[in-house]
Amino acid sequence: MTFDSEYEPFFQPPGWVIGPVWAVLYTTLAMSFISILSKKEELQQFNLIIACFIIQLALNLAWPSQFNSEKYLISLLMIIGMVVFSLAYVVLIHETIPFASRLMWPYIAWVSFAGLINTAYLLNSMN
Repeated sequence: MTFDSEYEPFFQPPGWVIGPVWAVLYTTLAMSFISILSKKEELQQFNLIIACFIIQLALNLAWPSQFNSEKYLISLLMIIGMVVFSLAYVVLIHETIPFASRLMWPYIAWVSFAGLINTAYLLNSMN
C-alpha cells in the first residue's frame, strides 16, 4: 500500500499483517504450480495453464510499483487482470488437480480484497 499516503481506508489491514499473509500465499502458489508441473501429461491446454499462471504472477510482482507510484487506475486494472488470469488457471486445472485449484482461492480472495483497497485509494484520489 502507499505507506507515505495520508489517506488510509478504515478496512486496510495493518502493515505487519501483509508480510506473513504474502508468505503463506506465495507458498500456496508455489505448491499449486509444482502440482501442475508434476501432472503435465494429464493436463489439457498445459501451455495455456502455464501462461495464465505466469501472467497473473507477473502482474502481481509489477503491481506494487504502480500502486506506490499512486497510479491507482493502472494498479486496479492490474488487480483485475490478476483475478481473471488466476480464475482461468483455477478453472483449467480444477477437474484434473482439484487440490492445486483450491490452493489458489485464498490468493484470489486476498487479491480481490486488495482490489477493494486499491479502489478506495482511487476514489479518494479523485476528490
